[in-house]
Amino acid sequence: MKALESLVVLDLTHMLSGPYGTLLLADLGARTIKVEPPGKGEGTRRLLENAPEFSRDGMGAYFLTLNRNKQSVAIDLKSEDGLKLFYRLVEKADIVVSNFGAGVTERLKIDYARLSAINPRIITCAISGFGETGPLPNRPAFDLVAQGMGGGMSLTGHADGEPLRAGIPIGDLAGGMFGTIGILAAVEARHTTGRGQHIDISMFDAQLSLLNYMGTMYLMSGISPGRSGNGHFVHVPYDTFRTTTRHLIVAVIADSGWANLVALLGDEALNNPLFADQRGRFANKAFIVERVQAAFEKESCEHWLEVLAKAKVPAAPVNELSHAFADPQALARQMRVRVPLDSGGQVEQPGNPVKLSVTYEDSFTPPPAVGRDTAAVLRDFVGLDEAEIGRLAGAGVIGVRP
Repeated sequence: MKALESLVVLDLTHMLSGPYGTLLLADLGARTIKVEPPGKGEGTRRLLENAPEFSRDGMGAYFLTLNRNKQSVAIDLKSEDGLKLFYRLVEKADIVVSNFGAGVTERLKIDYARLSAINPRIITCAISGFGETGPLPNRPAFDLVAQGMGGGMSLTGHADGEPLRAGIPIGDLAGGMFGTIGILAAVEARHTTGRGQHIDISMFDAQLSLLNYMGTMYLMSGISPGRSGNGHFVHVPYDTFRTTTRHLIVAVIADSGWANLVALLGDEALNNPLFADQRGRFANKAFIVERVQAAFEKESCEHWLEVLAKAKVPAAPVNELSHAFADPQALARQMRVRVPLDSGGQVEQPGNPVKLSVTYEDSFTPPPAVGRDTAAVLRDFVGLDEAEIGRLAGAGVIGVRP
């Protein structure tokens, strides 16, 4: 059993932020019906489709990853019959998710005002770069735009270098995650109010939220923490260090951790009473980091991980993807999973990070070809007969997979 099996999601999303949010819902069991244009489907299908190492069954890694556990129904929403058909889906659905540009849902006549008139319990969620209010709703945004305007890039990189974006697309992914949180909140509220509501998610807002205590520090003082590489603006040593193999992370916060590290390294230059507390260490950051680095570069990362663990000093490797996905912890928690394909093959992907104690089932269905489920959904969910499905297919209103 999966936690969200009682919910039906109509997924109008494309690219990354929206599809990631609906992926989280689908992995947790929501019946997620991807509504996309007949023919080539939504644009994310095209990404990497012609790269043999990053595609399977004509679908690139983007689409494969974001659309497992989903169904595909191909409908031309710009046609009158297609719009009527979508409204019939809305009558029985719980949630509609989109991440179009500003004004698109209104132009397509699928905005909350129209859909809630059809189904008062419907919940709609729109994920966009800057949200639906304020001076910037019409400004286009992608991941890098959100990261840059949200302030996080000003904190990322070395002090004497240029600002850097995060290595993963956190601007997009955060929009999807907050969208999912908003949807689940609206589902819970519906139990009390009996009505759905609209959720307005801004990728820019999400980045500001993720600034968290750094944002509060700035708002309190007017001082930005700035860029500090892999180090920390308070704690020392809290950084990455070279070894004879891969980089090593040491994260000393407590004074006891510092004492343990000094005893392990045996460097008398570090055994200084001035360094016994956080303030003293921070005041002598450059010296401490230099001495710690000199010690760590004499042995392998694997050696240091073993001895640091025994000394109870917080440490970790900087993993390449090959290390991360082979880590026994990742494997034990099913974070490397095999997703089947309709062709009979399979593709490995990151797993579902949400582990529930009761309503948790780790299972996956194949990412769909365009319109793979059109006939089945319209027949079994909406109630159309085969003649009507055939008429709509013949008119190009829907796409039906042979």
